Amino acid sequence: MKRIYLILIVVGSLMAAKTLQAQTDRRTPQMTRGTEQSRQTNNQNNGLSQLTVRAQNMNELLNRDIGNARWLRIIYRQLDLLKEKNAPLYYPTTSVRGEGNLFSTIFKLAVEGLLPIYENPISGNEVFDEDHILDIKKGLLDPYEIFYETVPGQGGTVNFIINENDIPSELVKSFYVKEATYFDQNNSVYDTKILALCPIINLYSDFGDQQSSMFWVLYEDIRPYVSIKPIMTSNINNAKTFTVDDYFRRRMYDGEIIMTENLMNLPLMAYCETPEDMLLEQERIEGELVAFEKALWFQPDSVRLAPPTNRRAAARAARRTPTVKQEKAPAAPSNTSSSTRSIRR
Repeated sequence: MKRIYLILIVVGSLMAAKTLQAQTDRRTPQMTRGTEQSRQTNNQNNGLSQLTVRAQNMNELLNRDIGNARWLRIIYRQLDLLKEKNAPLYYPTTSVRGEGNLFSTIFKLAVEGLLPIYENPISGNEVFDEDHILDIKKGLLDPYEIFYETVPGQGGTVNFIINENDIPSELVKSFYVKEATYFDQNNSVYDTKILALCPIINLYSDFGDQQSSMFWVLYEDIRPYVSIKPIMTSNINNAKTFTVDDYFRRRMYDGEIIMTENLMNLPLMAYCETPEDMLLEQERIEGELVAFEKALWFQPDSVRLAPPTNRRAAARAARRTPTVKQEKAPAAPSNTSSSTRSIRR
């Protein structure tokens, strides 16, 4: 009997050990999920948000291929962020509850290694490939004297730690926007696509105020992040009903044309002698875009299209209109003689 009890105790202990091992295996994915959640929490504290699979798929759906466009025009605009229409991209200049303006979002993504930034050549003709990617330290932090600390990362990499107050988001007061206005004949689509953005920083020195274009970023690279970044677009309605992606796709910004892609690669300033000439040239280019869009679609003659008449409404209005009795005009005096009365006053 004692042997039987010992055998039962051994079997029971083995089964309990297997059960504990199975429970441990089941809890292992929960530990991984918890680590991923903590990583997302850290990114949110840094002002970043981890992309979900749905956000990545939505970004791929919103990408519009303009390679098959039968008509295409590349236009460069400069957005003054101090204007009322462009102010949603500039404020808040300091981070509030981990949320900042557009430049601070781009800056954090670039420093975290989630967003490649590209060189801004002096001669124009920017190229977006791996050979023209800027180094964060040599191309961004050191030239603009941004304070940072380095921490060794995994695989021999270096992580940069930058204080929120050291991000020069307040000095970036304008952006270059590279957009493509195109017509896709296969899909009968006439639209404008944002291609790239370039922040412009204002530098103050003994020689005066100077503007410097920092770097270029592809809009398709930052779309997944700005499509989930709400912004306030009105001083009256404080509800954040739009995102940064909605702001750009709806073309809610106000930008002046500074250049169009041409064979000689000349900006408007190169052949417009006076500000008045430059304003006329900008209006001419805007007029060409409007005229091309109108020429695409059939517009019926509005003269031949008479507005529909509603007989009942006309009769009802006639009944409500008061009728005015016409008084008879006095008869004209006849030439025949008649007796007259004299009135003495």
